[in-house]
Amino acid sequence: MKTPRALGFRMPAEWEPHRATWLAWPHNLTDWPGKFAPIPWAFAELARALTRVERVRLLVASEAMEVRARRYLQKAGAELTRIDFVRAATNRSWTRDFLPLAVVRDAARGVELGAVKWRFDGWARYDDHRLDEAAGKSVAARFARRAWEPGVVLEGGAIEVDGEGTLMVTEECLLTGPYPRAAELGRAGVERALSDYLGVDKVLWLPAGIAGDDTSGHTDDFVRFVAPGRVVLCRESNPRDPNHRTLEAAREHLEGVTDARGRHLELIPLPMPAPLYFDGQRVPASYANFYLANELVLVPTFNDPSDRVALGTLAELFPARAVIGIHALDLVLGLGTLHCSTQQEPLPGYELPRRTDQKQSKPAR
Repeated sequence: MKTPRALGFRMPAEWEPHRATWLAWPHNLTDWPGKFAPIPWAFAELARALTRVERVRLLVASEAMEVRARRYLQKAGAELTRIDFVRAATNRSWTRDFLPLAVVRDAARGVELGAVKWRFDGWARYDDHRLDEAAGKSVAARFARRAWEPGVVLEGGAIEVDGEGTLMVTEECLLTGPYPRAAELGRAGVERALSDYLGVDKVLWLPAGIAGDDTSGHTDDFVRFVAPGRVVLCRESNPRDPNHRTLEAAREHLEGVTDARGRHLELIPLPMPAPLYFDGQRVPASYANFYLANELVLVPTFNDPSDRVALGTLAELFPARAVIGIHALDLVLGLGTLHCSTQQEPLPGYELPRRTDQKQSKPAR
């Protein structure tokens, strides 16, 4: 079977139009020990915001779970007519990492949709991941006419793409950390797999991820593309915080590289909230875990003075989208927030945006 790249497919950027966003109704109490009660409300609020601008496809394990979810969603004001309840059991609710990654192919009448289902192994840490893996395969078969399984371990939160051939990932996550996903492939083998299955032309390797991240270096906790050639990168101002050195190393690296089209990257700082701990463990609170929905930017907030700065920065970067803060102080205790909880399904048949290499203006600061 030919690879997606051989057939002309590529992974689109998150800001390209969506047909839907995939969520999984939360149910694993061990992810939020003693703090589960507010979590369904957090997901209901997320769904409420999403149904304003696109469909939501919600994974539920049973009819009883669907009934419970509907109760929360209705009370939160979500538009139930824009929610598809999809029956599939899961271990957890982090759809970013176990659902397939969508690829698209430019066609005469718009875009053809495909799905790449990478292998999910519970972030190489958790044994209870088989339901998530099975759910991902089921979704791949359901929403795409073409589906591929590379047989390589990779989570969606580990990578960041610009839709024009550039991908960012950390060495810690895939190659060198304590839980490497694809060390057996080596750097060249990983790059070949990303090229073959996501249509990537250039991989930008960053050293490591932030403190408290149990995924061992996911990019969506600290560095994100916001347009071709433009990147938001978290900045930790406290030199005693372990994230300071990590984020400075990432900045220094990105200042010295170009993307797949030869552009030097414009780096825009995004603040970090004050460190958060739960039961003595640091959690990966970060504004970089935002999600780009149709017409919206959904941003995790933490009752922190930097909330305002982060929301303002992203509002300047996305002037055509409403920027909405979603309270994530409880959600992050499960070691993830908004981006981790979502997976976009691109919109087949839309007219492709005209590509341009023209440098965009910087936001006012």
